[in-house]
Amino acid sequence: MRIGALLGWGIVIYAVIFLAWSGFVLYGFIDGVMPRIAALAILIALALIAGRSLRFHSWRDILPYSIAWTVVAALLDVVFSVPFAGWSLYLDWNVWVGYSMILFVPLFAPLSRHSSHPTTSGTHEY
Repeated sequence: MRIGALLGWGIVIYAVIFLAWSGFVLYGFIDGVMPRIAALAILIALALIAGRSLRFHSWRDILPYSIAWTVVAALLDVVFSVPFAGWSLYLDWNVWVGYSMILFVPLFAPLSRHSSHPTTSGTHEY
């Protein structure tokens, strides 16, 4: 296992989502369903990019990393969010949807790859 990818992507995913949501709060984009959809789209894109960055061909190889990323996000919530929101943070279903996206979306990364077959520059040998 690559420790940099194991911890790094968990921190990156958390930091970008934290930064995005902070921007939403700063500009008053927090009411309704659109901010949730926007944050979810960002989270899904990040999780897919993280999964693809591993360059594995099976979800089984990605699973330990996505579990670690989910644990890292949960621990960072304990450090950065619980002091302000309290433990009731974990009663919000949005938090659990986010954790589940971090856990499951990277597993689809092998399906998002394009199969690349080397071409012969358009020439055929007979």
